[in-house]
Amino acid sequence: MIKRNTPLRVLFAGTPEFALPPLQALIDAGCEIVAVLTQPDRPAGRGKKLRASPVKQLALENGLQVLQPESLKDTAWQEKLAEFQPDLMVVVAYGLMIPAHTLALPRLGCWNIHASLLPRWRGAAPIQRAIEAGDEQTGVCIMQMELTLDTGPVYHCLTTAIGPLDTGGVLHDRLAEMGAEALRDCIEMAIAGELPRPVVQDETGAIYARKLTKAEAELDWGQAAEVLQRRVRAFNPWPVAWCELGGQRLRIWKAEVVDDIPGSKPGQVVADRHSFIICTEEKSLKILEIQRAGGQRMTAEQFLNAHNPQNW
Repeated sequence: MIKRNTPLRVLFAGTPEFALPPLQALIDAGCEIVAVLTQPDRPAGRGKKLRASPVKQLALENGLQVLQPESLKDTAWQEKLAEFQPDLMVVVAYGLMIPAHTLALPRLGCWNIHASLLPRWRGAAPIQRAIEAGDEQTGVCIMQMELTLDTGPVYHCLTTAIGPLDTGGVLHDRLAEMGAEALRDCIEMAIAGELPRPVVQDETGAIYARKLTKAEAELDWGQAAEVLQRRVRAFNPWPVAWCELGGQRLRIWKAEVVDDIPGSKPGQVVADRHSFIICTEEKSLKILEIQRAGGQRMTAEQFLNAHNPQNW
């Protein structure tokens, strides 16, 4: 609990699960959350019924006021937000552009929690791109927002190693919790009057983390096994690495790099009852978890009990 005589008035903006730990941290810290902005309910699931965002659900559970504008550019919404007189706006994976008028509202500005060590991996998919690139570490940054994407000066960073088994999902969850921790640190410093001057980003180190697509998740056996294994990890749980073998589309959930098989060619399948290996340009990829289109996710051994890849 952050002790103070006057609670910090916070306007929060976020939408997906990544934003939940920071919102919960603000609630636990006793901040006065004047309103929660989140994207409008969207169709989801097989029935395409409207579904509230994770942030909306948590906000309502805690009795917080929820606002769901389609855009913040509308004058009426700008006037509405100004009425809250926030000390601070916290933005976490909100998904809508924050206009200049809104950025200028809070006396402490608008803080964004970004899941990378800025300026590396600005943009939509920093977690997955860090794994895919083979980065040894990543982290979260508390950044003062500007109109341009992820370019603002940075107040505070926390760092974590990227382990050899970390997937996009595992790293996502860890960084979400770290984002909450970094936010608590900055709020405590702000209340104590000890918030440091934010550090301007070095543009020479800037790299853009482009949005993920299903098409790019197709595995190319002409690449090295190490590269492919990183992509399998990065794209788990979405969009999930995939390939076509024996006329079937297969989703690859987990794999490990193994040595070359003498005389093999990229794309060649070497399998028996217990081992499912696909040869690549450099070394080979041993499949550990797999899923047929429309089927269930299973271990490679379970898959081999029902299929014979040697016939492919």
